[in-house]
Amino acid sequence: MKKVFVNGYGSIGSRIVSFLKDDPEITVVGVGKYSPDDKVNEAISKGLDVYVPESKLDSFSNFKISGSIESALDQSDLVIDAAPGGHGYKNKKNLYEPKNIPAIYQGGESTIGTEAVSELLFNSRANYDQALGKSHVMQGSCNVTGMGRILEPLRDKFDKQLVRFDVTLVRRWADIEQTDKKVPDTIEMTEKPHHGDDVKLYFGKDAPLYVRAIKVPTRQMHLHIMDIRFKDMAPKPSEIHDLFTNEFGVATLWTAKGTGDVRDYAQNMGFNFTDTNMIHIHANMTSSIGDTIQMMYSDDQTGIVIPENHMLMQAMLFDKSYKEAFAHTESIFHMVEKKQKLQDHFAEKS
Repeated sequence: MKKVFVNGYGSIGSRIVSFLKDDPEITVVGVGKYSPDDKVNEAISKGLDVYVPESKLDSFSNFKISGSIESALDQSDLVIDAAPGGHGYKNKKNLYEPKNIPAIYQGGESTIGTEAVSELLFNSRANYDQALGKSHVMQGSCNVTGMGRILEPLRDKFDKQLVRFDVTLVRRWADIEQTDKKVPDTIEMTEKPHHGDDVKLYFGKDAPLYVRAIKVPTRQMHLHIMDIRFKDMAPKPSEIHDLFTNEFGVATLWTAKGTGDVRDYAQNMGFNFTDTNMIHIHANMTSSIGDTIQMMYSDDQTGIVIPENHMLMQAMLFDKSYKEAFAHTESIFHMVEKKQKLQDHFAEKS
C-alpha cells in the first residue's frame, strides 16, 4: 500500500482525490489547502484530512486542520501537485526535492526554461514507458492530452502518408465549478499558445504541427478543429472513425449538437463531476476533401487529465507495465462503459 498526498484542492485536486479514494492500492494521506475558504470544510466533510502550510496554520484556526503540509509530506510516498499554475516549481524546490519525494505536476507548469518542473511531459498514449521510475514528471494540460489521443493513433496508422496538422483550439474560458470567475462576452485570441510546443515534447520537435488558439465565453469543454493533410488523397471519414473504435478515452458521436449536449448527458447519467474523462469526435463534422481530412472533437477540459494522472502515478510508484496500469485505471474509471453509453446515446441515425 502506497501513500499519496494531493497538494491542492481545486478543479484538478478535488477530482484526483475522489478517484484515489477508490483505489485499493493507495492510501490518501490528505489534501493541501492554501486559502481558508469553504473548500476546507467540503474536503473535511468528504472524510479527507486537510493540511496547510506551516506558516499559515494560524489562518486556519477556525477549521479542523490535521497538520502542516510539511508533516503530510513526511508520511507520503508520492505527491500529486495540484496547486495553481506556477506554484508547482516553487513547491518542487521548497518542499519535494528537500524531502526527496517524487511528484506529479499539472499542465500549468513548464518543462522548458529555468522553472521547468521536469524534462518529461507525460501522455500515456505516447510515452508511458518513459515515466517508469521517474521522480518528477509533468502531466500535460487538457488540450495537450486531448491532442495526443487523436494524433498518436493517426501516426500509428498512416505514418509517412501524413504531411501536416493544422489545429485551431477553441478553448473554454473557465471550469464549471469556477462560479466566481467571470466569463466575459468576448472572443480572445492567444498569441503563441504553448500547446503546440508542449505536444511536440512527445510527438517530436520536428513534427509538422501548427496550433493557434482562441478563448470563447463558455464553460462547456474545449473544441479542437483539426485539418490533416496527406501526401495523396485523404482517407474516407469512415476510415478515420474506425481508427478510434478501440481507442482508450475517445468516443465517436454523431448527433451531439454541441458540447453542452455532451455535458448534459454526463450529468444525467451521474458521471462524477459531470466529466466524461475523454475526447468526443463529432463524426457528423468529419469531411474528406482532396488531400485533407477535416475533423472536430471536443475535449473534456479538466476531466480528461484525471485518468492520465492515475496512469502516471502507477508508472512512477509501482513501475507497472502499460497493460497493467491501463487495466487498473479502467477498473476505477470505467472508461469503456462511459464510452459505450455516450456512443449509444449519440449514435448515427439510420
